[in-house]
Amino acid sequence: MAQHVTQLVPQSIYKDTFGDRLISRFGPVNWPPRSCDLTPLDYFLWGYVKSLVYADKPQTLDHLEDNIRRVIADIRP
Repeated sequence: MAQHVTQLVPQSIYKDTFGDRLISRFGPVNWPPRSCDLTPLDYFLWGYVKSLVYADKPQTLDHLEDNIRRVIADIRP
C-alpha cells in the first residue's frame, strides 16, 4: 500500500518553508476536518471550476491550460 504524502516529506520541511501559515494535520493551528473556514471553496468552487475545465475533454496540456484560464477569467461575483 502506498504511503500518504505526509509520510514521504518530513513535516519540518513544510514548517521551515511556511512557518505559521501551514494548515495541515500536523501544523501549528488545530483545524477541524470540516472547518467552515475551508469548505466553501473546497466543496463548491474547485468542483465547479473542474467541471467546466474538463467539459470539452482537453487532449493537450495547452488546451487544458487555456480552459483553466478561460474558466477562471469568466468567474463573476
